Amino acid sequence: MCEQQSPSGPSCEPDLDQHLAAFVTSLARAGYAEKTQRDKARRITLFLQWMREAGIRLCEVDDVDACIDTFLAHPARRRYNHRCALQAFMAYLREVEVLPQHSVEPSAAAALCQDYLAHLQTQQGLSAHSIAAYSLSARGFIAAMRLPEDAPDVDASAIRRYVVDASQQHAVATVKLCAAGLRSFLRFCFLRGVIASDLSPAVPSIGRWQRKPMPAVLTDAAIECVLAAADRSCARGLRDFAVLQLLARLGLRASEVIALRLEDLHWEHGEILVRGKGDQLDRLPLLQEVGESIVQYLREARGGSESRSLFLSHTAPRRGLQDPATVSAIAHRALERAGLLPSGRVGAHIFRYSLATRLLRHGASLSEIAQVLRHRRIETTREYAKVDLEGLRCIAQAWPGMEVVQ
Repeated sequence: MCEQQSPSGPSCEPDLDQHLAAFVTSLARAGYAEKTQRDKARRITLFLQWMREAGIRLCEVDDVDACIDTFLAHPARRRYNHRCALQAFMAYLREVEVLPQHSVEPSAAAALCQDYLAHLQTQQGLSAHSIAAYSLSARGFIAAMRLPEDAPDVDASAIRRYVVDASQQHAVATVKLCAAGLRSFLRFCFLRGVIASDLSPAVPSIGRWQRKPMPAVLTDAAIECVLAAADRSCARGLRDFAVLQLLARLGLRASEVIALRLEDLHWEHGEILVRGKGDQLDRLPLLQEVGESIVQYLREARGGSESRSLFLSHTAPRRGLQDPATVSAIAHRALERAGLLPSGRVGAHIFRYSLATRLLRHGASLSEIAQVLRHRRIETTREYAKVDLEGLRCIAQAWPGMEVVQ
């Protein structure tokens, strides 16, 4: 509710006009257009004027959100635009500690999930990408089993039913990831005493009965065509071109591209630091064409930002790219622009497969390719040998009684 408390001492009201000016400055740093800055400032100013006319002091308001609701109840105020501006301003005031932070007590289920995710980060050392994937398994299982309240009802049959239901709604790869996350979560629950025994062995293995399709690859000429077709006439195009160079020349994963920071570029040594899976750190040579595309992006397109991420979103707020799917979307658009978009699901990984195939065709060994792609196990690299159809055709034996077709 929008209630006031009787002041017991000197006025605690901050200079909101001064904080509003600082808030608008922060919008400019985040890359918002001047019109957006003016519109937000105008809407917030109306709210501050209304508070003064009503004799409301922000520092004495119990429920700021209820106060905003009261202000927006007037039909002349456009609810959505006003609410977005006001909520952003209140978030800024909490950030600079003018307003207290929201202190919402998490539910038992939310606390269990938070404890598990913290365990994955601090004890298991998983990457943010892996933690995000495992969190989906944990949240879904917690909701379905009503944990931790109904933990005594969880048994092997309930776990199998849960996995079977999931297998009917998702692709095989998704279910395999869900099963892996579920095993991890069940071990954690046993460790914390949420369940009485380790039920992780009850999670069934997920088979892949259908033949795994051959991944699409690009020839050397196709790679050059994709890069040549990139639109470098705008800031977004320069960013996308630099991303494509990293994918095509160095075979980076999408998650590794968004993890790059400005300090990872070691120009004096001609190296780039890559944050791989499992917090693995690797140094790769900064090839000339890759470095030139990054330099052009930094000079002409990136602009100023408080973020240390190398690649920023092209719309405000200007912050580092958050989702690997953004990199896959960049790759998808580039392939479509060049007229080389294969059928089926295609993302950034097509460039990684293509680099491995190109190295194979030029005589590189699997161990050498594993070093370039930073695989920990040679078995992972062997999967890439399947896509080199030309190389396999050269060593294929003729079937007895059949003629070899070249």
